[in-house]
Amino acid sequence: MNILGVIPARYKSTRFPGKPLADIHGRPMVARVYERAAAVGELSKVVVATDDQRIEKACADLGIPTVITSDRHPTGTDRLAEVADKIAADLYVNIQGDEPTLEPDTIRAAIKPFQESERPDFEVSNLMTPIRKQTDLMDSTVPKVVANARGDAVYLSRLPVPYPKETKGVVYYKQVCVYGFTPAALRAFAGQTMGPLEWAEGIELLRFIENGIKVRMIVVDQDTVAVDTPSDLETVREVTRSWWGA
Repeated sequence: MNILGVIPARYKSTRFPGKPLADIHGRPMVARVYERAAAVGELSKVVVATDDQRIEKACADLGIPTVITSDRHPTGTDRLAEVADKIAADLYVNIQGDEPTLEPDTIRAAIKPFQESERPDFEVSNLMTPIRKQTDLMDSTVPKVVANARGDAVYLSRLPVPYPKETKGVVYYKQVCVYGFTPAALRAFAGQTMGPLEWAEGIELLRFIENGIKVRMIVVDQDTVAVDTPSDLETVREVTRSWWGA
């Protein structure tokens, strides 16, 4: 199976402009994410998808392949759909450019369901992990996931869902932003406008759910740290201090 890993990297982040180039122990964050993805042997190739020349140059200086995309994409999945138009593959794996703590085995978890079945009854995979910190439960930047008994996503919200009528025994899950997409799923995504749920929550995966495309959620153990703000960057630097010998 030809599997392309794609790392969307946008310079103009609202909360943290330029974050793909933020330094993490001597290398830009996008390079740290690339290192993690490149360690996944199942990926035939890994590229950075960006609309910014500064990111392209930083990647070129480090020998990281890039694909230049439009600067008009509202989401990373729209950017991935453009990459799919340019590079043919059997499966596309979106690896968020602001998740430098991702373990290679966590990335593999999004690929495995497609390898285990000759004819999967879903076209998108995504990861989730149990919420361990109360701060994550209340943090609106952390999407919470509700899945059915088959593991298919029912809904994602920035609020704590499901609502606990009785708090005892409730387990909450948060999204881990690694996705697997078939080419057909990406074409369908790009061919649909943003629906009311995606617009309200600002969670692009809801576009698939709103249009009846199954998203298979996979439970993983890793509790990642996404870099949404400069304070998140400091947390990541501390967490990874022993990894990269700083």
